[in-house]
Amino acid sequence: MSVTDPQPPAPDAGADAAQEALRDRIAADSLTTRRDYLRIVATVSGGLAVGGVAVASGILHRHGDPDGTPEVKKVADALPPGESLAFRYPGDEDRAIAVRMEDGTLAGYSAVCTHLACAVLWRKDRGSEGELYCPCHEGVFDARTGEVTAGPPPRGLPKVILVEQVDGSVWAIGTARSGESLQEGYCRQRGAGTPPCAALRAGAPAARSGTEGSERA
Repeated sequence: MSVTDPQPPAPDAGADAAQEALRDRIAADSLTTRRDYLRIVATVSGGLAVGGVAVASGILHRHGDPDGTPEVKKVADALPPGESLAFRYPGDEDRAIAVRMEDGTLAGYSAVCTHLACAVLWRKDRGSEGELYCPCHEGVFDARTGEVTAGPPPRGLPKVILVEQVDGSVWAIGTARSGESLQEGYCRQRGAGTPPCAALRAGAPAARSGTEGSERA
């Protein structure tokens, strides 16, 4: 080889060591990322499973089982036929819905699906009387009774006991569990010996009350 020929660069031990360290760091970071991802997936999946079981088995708080006697609460000044109204009852965190059907029937329910606690919505244009619908997993409830008509919910919606005053105002006076009648729920919360128990009145002024779902008198 002529002394004028270009010589190959001498190996740089420091550069090789840096490249090797970089490869190790990337491999370690990738492994950590995969582990973290799997840990997050496992945690979320486990949480959803436990939550679902808890809701289904009744471990978590159910709408319709407030601590103590629920307060009487004005829901609306009026609710026209064919309309619905979202409100909170019995507590400030409890979603509820009132529905006035075309024939004047007034019904109130928890707006929390009994499947996995998604929000329940009113769909006026579905069926002859409308329906209560959970968009998360296509759960459907009967507007008059709150019972399940389609989808995965394991039981009907808890009820909110509504009464209407002579001035048209709508009041919530109690709740009933899934499968429990309005009267049973009211008497359980207010006491079976309460004189107006059979009429579903709970101290609201001169309430006009109905039967299942609460109707105009």
